[in-house]
Amino acid sequence: MTDLDEFRTRARAFLAEHADPAGTERHDDEAATVARAKAFQRALADAGLAAITYSRDLGGAGLDAEHQRVFDEESSGFELPSRQFMIGLGMCAPTLLEFGTDEQRSRYLPALLRGETVWCQLFSEPGAGSDVASLQTRAERDGDEWVVNGQKVWTSGAHYSDFGLLVARTNTDVPKHRGISMFVVDMKTPGITARPLRQIDGHAHFNEVFLDDVRLPVDALVGEVDDGWRVAVAMLANERVAIGAGGSSQQMGGDGYATLVALARASGRTDDPIVRQELADVFSRERILGLMGQRIRAAFVAGRAPGPEGSVAKLATAILGKRGADLAMAMAGAGGLAWEPGDTSGGEQAAGFLFAPMLGIAGGTSEIQRNIIGERVLGLPKEPVVDRDVPFRELRVGTQRA
Repeated sequence: MTDLDEFRTRARAFLAEHADPAGTERHDDEAATVARAKAFQRALADAGLAAITYSRDLGGAGLDAEHQRVFDEESSGFELPSRQFMIGLGMCAPTLLEFGTDEQRSRYLPALLRGETVWCQLFSEPGAGSDVASLQTRAERDGDEWVVNGQKVWTSGAHYSDFGLLVARTNTDVPKHRGISMFVVDMKTPGITARPLRQIDGHAHFNEVFLDDVRLPVDALVGEVDDGWRVAVAMLANERVAIGAGGSSQQMGGDGYATLVALARASGRTDDPIVRQELADVFSRERILGLMGQRIRAAFVAGRAPGPEGSVAKLATAILGKRGADLAMAMAGAGGLAWEPGDTSGGEQAAGFLFAPMLGIAGGTSEIQRNIIGERVLGLPKEPVVDRDVPFRELRVGTQRA
């Protein structure tokens, strides 16, 4: 038995014991969901199956891209309770690995990769969404500390996160992209207030976060002062990869192929030619997205930074999620609109339908992804930019318009 065969057998046995089959629905509350995700990630690490390509000294398995490919193949038929770690594992960890100091990597990555800490990203603001570089949260140096004041919004999981990566403005005398820095933030630091935002689907996944005279140690800086935009761009690229290459539409809140097939059987629609065609479309898109994800992850393991292919995958995920949710609602019929109060599975299709549009917003809107693809893949001309060389303090952007 080769090393890969042994690894496949070990991964298969672990998943059979610890993970639910694809299409399994759980109805835990948020606290139980987070606890289950932490327990799963910890067990994954104990089995040598977490952070497969990260070095052992950082808490990874110290293996290569082929082992990651094998694990992806074996886990494709399971529901992995890891959504709470998508930001930490898919975005924050790669950013710290590339731009963090040795001390930051050794301090934060082992706990992050084992699921002992949950991370969030603090990017968007009320006046700086798609145009993140217009952010106005300020970080000012005060001796051996940074003092941060401002507000963030749409911060996923901030209310249960332990740490976050924050972008803040450290220089207003230079153009907006040049005066930004990134920091590690302990979310329990005095002055941080996270307020969950209730969504249209009834959940509160996102937050608005207020930072009032928050003091961070000087070594919280990630990368260089005023060079945070370069770090942020890399992190945003990793975010698109995490969303686009991270798994099925179901793991992202949509309805995956296995779930849709089960719904078709339950509703007696397996012989409907239109439903069958739509199911084949979802299957094809999921398969293509899975292969694209393997290619992106292999490039990452080989040391190549995420490129525009992350935008392609992210856009494809948004389209797939919406198509899957639409099909689920069509098959559910009236059951997707009304259900008995005691039906624990009632409203699943409605919730997925209401959640799906978020996939076209989070991590950069689908319109932005199309711009990136047009410019960086198709070579189309960039849109006109009039503020590239204007100092930020002179701009009337976001809430500065007032």
